[in-house]
Amino acid sequence: MLTAGELAGLVVAIFWVILVCFMVVVLVRLARLLTETRKSVAELSDRIAPLLDDMSQTVSEANRRLVAAEEITDNMRDVSGNMVKLTGVASTLFAGPVLKISAFRDGVRLALARRAARGAPARRVARGGPRTGPRTGDRISERHAAERAVERRAIGRGRG
Repeated sequence: MLTAGELAGLVVAIFWVILVCFMVVVLVRLARLLTETRKSVAELSDRIAPLLDDMSQTVSEANRRLVAAEEITDNMRDVSGNMVKLTGVASTLFAGPVLKISAFRDGVRLALARRAARGAPARRVARGGPRTGPRTGDRISERHAAERAVERRAIGRGRG
């Protein structure tokens, strides 16, 4: 039979064998994991190099196109500035005389309307010769007189 010391030594030896077997299994699995990791890193580095080259080309192409777009926007800014200057010059050259002509025309119309309102006949020459005035009872002349009255009221209010 075994003594207590021998039994304790036997139990400790069994535990050491179990522990060593467990550690061997763990180390074998860890070795496989490291081998697979090394293969994956090698594959990834093989795939990343061309990807980085493509990305570098894409970035340089994008930069080239941005430079071209910047040139286009600068040209458009110059063109729009020139158009502003051109419209200012055109406005100065054409708007002033057009406004003066319009004001002169309105002044003449107002003067003729006031002259007609005072009773002084305005000089008008129709195709058939000078107009002598409306005939009484003539529907066209009455309608014309009504339209003229509306026009005189509008001119008097400053809408003519």
